[in-house]
Amino acid sequence: MAETQKQTVTVAVTGASGAILAQKSLVLLEEDPRVARVHLVVSEAGQRIFAEEMGVPSGDLKQLPSRILGHPAAKIDVLPNKDVGASIASGSYPVDSMVVIPCSMGTLGAIAGGISDDLVARAADVMLKEGRKLVLCVRDTPFNRVHLENMLRAQQAGAVIMPTVPAFYHQPKTIDDLVTQYACRVLAQIGLSQDKMYRWMGTPASKKAEA
Repeated sequence: MAETQKQTVTVAVTGASGAILAQKSLVLLEEDPRVARVHLVVSEAGQRIFAEEMGVPSGDLKQLPSRILGHPAAKIDVLPNKDVGASIASGSYPVDSMVVIPCSMGTLGAIAGGISDDLVARAADVMLKEGRKLVLCVRDTPFNRVHLENMLRAQQAGAVIMPTVPAFYHQPKTIDDLVTQYACRVLAQIGLSQDKMYRWMGTPASKKAEA
């Protein structure tokens, strides 16, 4: 894995099912030598999802990263979602990329509508206005027309819409295989390709036909 300039990444977790996807992404970012700092913002509903899906209580917010990782976090710091005056709320603060994982339909709507009424939505708005990478890992099913129109508006504004859809072409054997592949695909979108990501090289039949 080639050394590049170290990145600062914002990770937002909102109230949609998929806390395990956020956990895996944070684990990979914490371990990645190309990452200098991770700003973690968890909405109130996101904290509830961590508790209900993974048994990770919110408690003292400052201790949340270590509870999510299962060990002390060296790079991850937590910013309260109500703190709209935090560093990442300004375009003058250097953040390379932002991932909202999972991204609820309510959060998507706020971002698509430019409603910066909390830190997640404001930080995402900053990424769009500054032309920086924003990945929205939307999570709901089925999508209604409002959801789809909000995705289109956000994409037209510059966001990457990446639904939390698992892949099966790498023949996953465990839930962790599914989660890891998806998280790796997300990180690839922000320029942090992972060695753990499976890369499709074509089927044996197609390779034979090319030869």
